[in-house]
Amino acid sequence: MKLRIDIITLFPELIRCFAETAIVKRAQDRGLVFIKAYNLRAFSSDRYRTVDDYPYGGGPGMVLKPEPISRAVEFIKGVTHSQPRVLITSPQGRVFNQSLAEALSLCPHIILVCGRYQGIDQRVIELCQGEEISVGDYVLSGGELPAMIVAEAITRLVPEVLGDEESIHFDSFYDRILGPPQYTRPRIFEGRAVPEVLTSGNHSLIEEWRRKKALQKTRLVRPDLLDKLSDEVIHEW
Repeated sequence: MKLRIDIITLFPELIRCFAETAIVKRAQDRGLVFIKAYNLRAFSSDRYRTVDDYPYGGGPGMVLKPEPISRAVEFIKGVTHSQPRVLITSPQGRVFNQSLAEALSLCPHIILVCGRYQGIDQRVIELCQGEEISVGDYVLSGGELPAMIVAEAITRLVPEVLGDEESIHFDSFYDRILGPPQYTRPRIFEGRAVPEVLTSGNHSLIEEWRRKKALQKTRLVRPDLLDKLSDEVIHEW
């Protein structure tokens, strides 16, 4: 096994369904990745399995208590005898991107804590050395969907997970820009033909065309990505 991902959540059934689907399932079946969901309520200490409480200082909503999360993290560490990287899904966190996914795919063990309600008690974030991760500048009711996004983005980068490793090279963000437009059969669809260069068989011309189109699309849709690249790199493309 090259990667273990433990996910702490109030809705473990969502994670289990995700873990039994498509690429993630195949990665586990091949012994490359292991994903396990833990019900946060199982680590509550009272008979009502309470995991949240009112925020100090007042205000609407509830906050996840520190004790159940801390117990869950320590329990997982005790089972795995490792020092995992702890990620906490939160709209206040560092924005998740391909570069971070690549870095995380090299970690042998990750714990993902799914946020909910108004957030998580700050003290447990600090004590667990948790890194808050956001999947975008918007708010969801809970962190399960972001956790699944993070888990799949990481999993597909683990060596041998994808059947065709070369396909990663055509992904958006692989070269820090968007991917090129793609075409398949039929060759002509409603009067629109596949660009002739793609059927030429000239691989150097095809590669040059794809890079040019990828750069054009990035300049149109995500010019902010180009701001992070040097003029030399852009010129190479």
